[in-house]
Amino acid sequence: MPNRLVDQAQEVAKEDLDKYKALVNEAAKSGSYLYPIKGIFYFLSHRELWKPLASKLVPYIGLYASVIGPMFFFTYLPQLAIMVFVNGPLAVFTTILLVLNESAAVVSIISRSFLLQDALLDTFDGTLIAKNKSEIVANGREVKSRGDAVQRLGKALKRPFSKFSVKELVRYFMYLPLNFIPVVGTVAFIIIRGRARGNSVHDRYFQLKGWSAARKSEWLAKHKGPYTGFGTAATLLEMIPVASIVFSFTNTVGAALWAADIEAKDTEMTKATAPELREAAKKVE
Repeated sequence: MPNRLVDQAQEVAKEDLDKYKALVNEAAKSGSYLYPIKGIFYFLSHRELWKPLASKLVPYIGLYASVIGPMFFFTYLPQLAIMVFVNGPLAVFTTILLVLNESAAVVSIISRSFLLQDALLDTFDGTLIAKNKSEIVANGREVKSRGDAVQRLGKALKRPFSKFSVKELVRYFMYLPLNFIPVVGTVAFIIIRGRARGNSVHDRYFQLKGWSAARKSEWLAKHKGPYTGFGTAATLLEMIPVASIVFSFTNTVGAALWAADIEAKDTEMTKATAPELREAAKKVE
């Protein structure tokens, strides 16, 4: 009986490993992981997109300071006791990094749901306008005729970004122990986080397109690899302590750039798997 359970466990582990290998290969081939990087350069070269970030820096720093202190006070020593068995003398430093990442995750979830919601919305819409996609933005908010990309943003008629999710926070800490497994565990943790992160990057785009929940789910199911690739790259950037707020905005810019490319039929993903959109484009032409 024990041998049979071991064999079944090995079989399940192999199946899961094969699935993740296929997912990683699909993500690599899509090139979607490059969009968070493109978002950084586009953000740096378009100063009008800095305005939403600048308006939230001071309150964000206050939120971060209010979280990181208690996190070190209450969680550092208990986690150090565990990490010593995994990393030996290096546990002093690896535990610091772990607490910093945990703090960044908590701050990210809270800030994206409350503090940064409107600013990220303006950043996404502003990027689409800068990419000459104002007709799409007009489906979800008023668009003015004058000014730069951000100044043209009027009153938002629809707000897609979800509020605080207890499940998301629980899910983060549920998978956190994977980091105690050297290398493999950390990689698995990041990929799992990346997949969850990727599923939400185009919430605004789907809303502006008027897609139903069913169509959105179908699209995400067909493109697990590309969205996991984007989400993984975005997660890695947002795991950097303090700087995570900047990367939250550059990742939003990257997501908007990706949406603009999908609209322009410039992505391999769309060419390969969205014949209905291509057919619609031909009719317009």
